[in-house]
Amino acid sequence: MASIDYLLNKITNPELRAKLQSEIGRIQKQKRFGLVYEDHLPEATLLYDVEVRRGQKVTLKADPLKQKFEVLNISNGVARCISLDETEEQTEVNVEELVSYANLQGDSDGHSFGVNELLPYADFGDPIYPYLQPLDKIKNAPDSALWHEVIEADNFHALQLLAYLYPGQVDCIYIDPPYNTGARDWKYNNDYVDSNDSYRHSKWLSMMRKRLLLAKKLLNPQDSVLVVTIDEKEYNHLGCLLEELFSCAYIQMISSVINPSGSSRKGYFSRSDEYIYYVFIGDAKIQKHNNDMLRPSSIKKVRWHGLLRGGATGKRKARPNLFYPIFFHTKDGSYHSIGDSLTIDQNPDEIEVPEGCFMVLPISSRGEEATWEIQSRTFIEKLKKGYIKFGKWKPGQNKRSISHLQEGTMAAVENGEVEVFGKDSEGTLILGNSLKPITPMTTWVQQSHSAGDMGTTLLTKFLSNRPFPFPKSLYAVHDTLRFFVANKPNALIVDFFAGSGTTLHAVNLLNAEDGGNRRCIMVTNNEVSEAEERNLKAQGKTPTDEEWKDLGIARYVTWPRTVASVSGNDVNGKPIAGEYLTYLEVEKETARKFKKITFLKDFNKLTLSERKDIVSELSKGEIAKNKVADDSRYIVDEDADVALLLDDTAAADWLNELESADHVQTFIIITQNNRLFTSLKSQITEMLGTYKTTEPKTLPMSEGFKTNVEFFHLGFLDKNAIALNRQFKEILPLLWLKAGGVGECPSIEEDSLPHYVIFPKNRFAVLIEEYAYCSFAEEMRISENIDTIFIITNSTPGYQEMIEALKPKRSYQLYRDYLDNFRINYIQ
Repeated sequence: MASIDYLLNKITNPELRAKLQSEIGRIQKQKRFGLVYEDHLPEATLLYDVEVRRGQKVTLKADPLKQKFEVLNISNGVARCISLDETEEQTEVNVEELVSYANLQGDSDGHSFGVNELLPYADFGDPIYPYLQPLDKIKNAPDSALWHEVIEADNFHALQLLAYLYPGQVDCIYIDPPYNTGARDWKYNNDYVDSNDSYRHSKWLSMMRKRLLLAKKLLNPQDSVLVVTIDEKEYNHLGCLLEELFSCAYIQMISSVINPSGSSRKGYFSRSDEYIYYVFIGDAKIQKHNNDMLRPSSIKKVRWHGLLRGGATGKRKARPNLFYPIFFHTKDGSYHSIGDSLTIDQNPDEIEVPEGCFMVLPISSRGEEATWEIQSRTFIEKLKKGYIKFGKWKPGQNKRSISHLQEGTMAAVENGEVEVFGKDSEGTLILGNSLKPITPMTTWVQQSHSAGDMGTTLLTKFLSNRPFPFPKSLYAVHDTLRFFVANKPNALIVDFFAGSGTTLHAVNLLNAEDGGNRRCIMVTNNEVSEAEERNLKAQGKTPTDEEWKDLGIARYVTWPRTVASVSGNDVNGKPIAGEYLTYLEVEKETARKFKKITFLKDFNKLTLSERKDIVSELSKGEIAKNKVADDSRYIVDEDADVALLLDDTAAADWLNELESADHVQTFIIITQNNRLFTSLKSQITEMLGTYKTTEPKTLPMSEGFKTNVEFFHLGFLDKNAIALNRQFKEILPLLWLKAGGVGECPSIEEDSLPHYVIFPKNRFAVLIEEYAYCSFAEEMRISENIDTIFIITNSTPGYQEMIEALKPKRSYQLYRDYLDNFRINYIQ
């Protein structure tokens, strides 16, 4: 129910109520610009682990939040209550006045329940005080200080807690909220929302707005990103909401194919994609990828281009200044020097060759005078930088092939976009095989992003037969995060709609790939599905029963998946079969391939159009048809991995061209001559040898990940007990997180509290009793690696004096700091 409807129903005068309803209905039908929706009554919080006591708001365990009461008194296990739904206001109520009211009205207006039938709750605006109860942990890297956290909680309250713990410190928030499809896949105020709910869009927006406002507080204002996935049901509403809340940010939307086979819509287009909103905060920018995300394989390879210019513009008479000699030593074929350009009237025979050298001129395979691609001074500049490459030389030969890097590749090298391994003996740069960083497109078509194969099917490896609807592809989340945290090895990443736990899984894979130390905090509730809820209620179970809790998403799916992925063993304890895809690469040497084509007896008798078609077909489209000229006898293309001999009488010229063609992997030879084919295969293999390629490296799933994770439940504490220092042990995990969550979460096993605690591995310390300050201060002077100090004191001047003497990097006063800042559940 929207807030306006709730208020209208409070009007006792039926005539006035009807008139107001009519007028409000007319106003609602008016068209207005911007995001206009009903704001709803704030969600209530069920306090499962809080004791029922006098003056508390409660609801029935069997049907939470359908009816709301306030406890007047408790006697012999029976709570006498008054209905809050029957009062005019749902604000703070004076218990004594309620008791008097109930006595005047008699028992008929009161309600009595067994205490075990009731469940405390808090309306938004009622202060509640959280703590983290450790539930479980997995430690697969005992020596590592990196610990991730999985928190079982309503994400609104977890976000308010995180907003205190890490304000402005989060590098990336990735969320996959409910898509509001109408399929009863999410709850509002403990009710499943379905397509029959006329307010489902505004309920969804109300829910999202509250959480996004808190997410905004978490994000690092200098350089961070918010990522939200959505489908067509709410993408327009979400876009408007993001623009409203993040008006100073740059926002982009990506279309990502997650279901290549499509999801049918009767009478409409079949949906194959979903949408991803990116909110760029501050100076956040994407890190270039190794493909453009649109084509299956868009890796740009580093090519050395032949220095000899071809085509009509490569004739000497067209550019005589590009016709000059290059000299090499006769003894070992090494480079000697470069000569001046010849005028169009000069005869090459007039060139004076240095003693002990041979000369190489730009002469085409047909013996025609051509040109080099660059001027002589440019040649010298490139030579000094290692951008000139000379082909293999055999003793006695008076020729040597020459290649160079073109402008785009040189810029990539100088920008660090190509890996440089050094220089060879002739001063040529030794480069990686590919130009990795590429600006990605806004449309993603990646086979690994299929939610079926890399989401549902992959999840089954870890959880066996535990169902979870529509999990994300591990690699879709991995890619999404990688764009922003590839250059942030210590990034803090938060997901407060964790679902099956794909985000932490992806972060662990990223860290395994590049040795990063990125930390992930995931938040998920422990709701059961609608069908499971019906079955459990039929058995008389409530959310407070262990059978109910064990089937909740956090305990049945999210945490088991996390344990399985980290350990490398599925939920049944068996090693997980399969390999992770990664962006790591391994280099391998591969033999070059040779193909003999015998069905063409005379390629030269074909028409030009037929020749183009044949070349395109034989090269599988790698060589464009416009590369085939009327007089083409062979083709060696710097941008293609395949080379063709079209006329076997040009075999010698083809071999000369291939001397600098290290990039060619496949050689197609049109010939009827078996002996020639065998000879060419042998000569090319000897001349070029094997070629080096890179392929993606995989990681065994059974090896798991070298990392650690702690599983917490978010509970709530009594304010007075905190102030009296009675619940320090419960608050300790929060102090650990506030200090950075370094190392394993500490605990105190003793019944009585020590005067102070120092945790060097966790980099924080706590002074519990003020009178122990001198001893504490002395230990602080000799302690190393303590960055954060907490001091429990009611005296602010005393706290300031103690901290001034200790001078830590960070300090906090307890419990004032806790009570002032950990109070959550307030209305935004």
